Amino acid sequence: MKRPILTCALLGGLLLSTAPVLAQSLADRISHYDPAKTRDLKAVHGGAGTMNYMGLMDAKSLSTNFIFLHRGFLKPKGGIGQHFHNQCEEMFVILDGEAEFTVNGRTSRLTGPAGAPNRMGSSHAIYNPGDKPVEWMNINVGTSKTYDNFDLGDTREGAALDPIPQFITMKLDKALLKPAAGQDGVSRRRALGPSVFYTPWAYLDHVLVAPGAATATSRTPDMSEAYYVISGDGSVTVNGETVAIKKGDAIPVDLDQAKSFKAGSTALELMVIGVAKDLETKKAFQAVAANAF
Repeated sequence: MKRPILTCALLGGLLLSTAPVLAQSLADRISHYDPAKTRDLKAVHGGAGTMNYMGLMDAKSLSTNFIFLHRGFLKPKGGIGQHFHNQCEEMFVILDGEAEFTVNGRTSRLTGPAGAPNRMGSSHAIYNPGDKPVEWMNINVGTSKTYDNFDLGDTREGAALDPIPQFITMKLDKALLKPAAGQDGVSRRRALGPSVFYTPWAYLDHVLVAPGAATATSRTPDMSEAYYVISGDGSVTVNGETVAIKKGDAIPVDLDQAKSFKAGSTALELMVIGVAKDLETKKAFQAVAANAF
């Protein structure tokens, strides 16, 4: 039991129930994924083989109940064993290749870029059955800043596959994007909405900004957002401060912070995780968000 406990402490990041201590500059608050800086982990949550991991955002990054954003890759025949979360919700995402996703004991193979949320009180796992590494991401949001897990000791190797997933999935497919109202060169889609989640996690959006185009400046007093640059380059402006960004960057935007994004010479593709201030705020957001996308 020692190895899973140690591993969970690592994957949980800095699980402190305090408001974020913001760095002085936006540049210091932005983190960048570097495969060379990932850590090699074995038997994560009792899973098969090995994977590589890097923490990009933690519980200090936003003042809401966002807990972490992790990035890395699953090595061939490696994965994360089946485990429960009873106080938080987690989502595995793969950006390329294929992986076998398990939710509540049912397993299906997804082709990236895709993901499957694991709602509070459910169990999940992921396994790479192939002979090439699979680019992986993990997002966690809780009822508080506290991470919890209960491991089942099940690697899911050789699990029977359902041809149609018997759980919620999402795909980051550019063909599904639609033009954003009043924003030339910007397209977006709500891949997962507020009804999917039990915690203050409100949505997961997919955004594409054409070369040279920019999003409108906006601010949401009761909603924090974590942005991840899937591809491309450009810049982000938060509360009047502008920083260059590129593929692999993770950008925290806290409550009531004004933000906008501009693409550079290539299209800027973003994944956006929205987390409400509390459940009441999320309910109010859900009531008006049905016709937004």
